[in-house]
Amino acid sequence: MNIRNIYLYLFSFIGLLMLVIGLAQMVDLAITVWIFPEADLHERGFAIPPDADKELSEADSQAAKEKQEAFSRNEQSRSRQRQLSGSLSMLLVGLPLYLYHWRTINNEKKAKAG
Repeated sequence: MNIRNIYLYLFSFIGLLMLVIGLAQMVDLAITVWIFPEADLHERGFAIPPDADKELSEADSQAAKEKQEAFSRNEQSRSRQRQLSGSLSMLLVGLPLYLYHWRTINNEKKAKAG
C-alpha cells in the first residue's frame, strides 16, 4: 500500500465520518424537537428588573415574565438553527469528500483489474 492509497482511504474515512456525525446531529435535533421537546428547554430564572427593591405591580411582573419567556423561546430557536446549520455543513462537506475519494479508489481498482 503506497502513500496515495493511504491518503485516499484516510480522506474517504474522514468524509464518511463527517456524514455520520452530521446525520446523527440532525436525528438528535429532530428527536429533541418532535419527540422530547422539553429536553431542549432551559430553565432561566425570573428576570429581576434593576429596581428590584421597589414592589412590582401585577402588570409589571407579568410583563417582565412574558419578556423573559419570549427571550427564552428566541434563544431556543437560535440554538436549534445553530445546531441545524452545523449538521448541514458537516453533510455538505463530508458527502463530496467521501464520494470523490471513494470513487477515485474504485476507479483505480478497476483500472488495475482491467
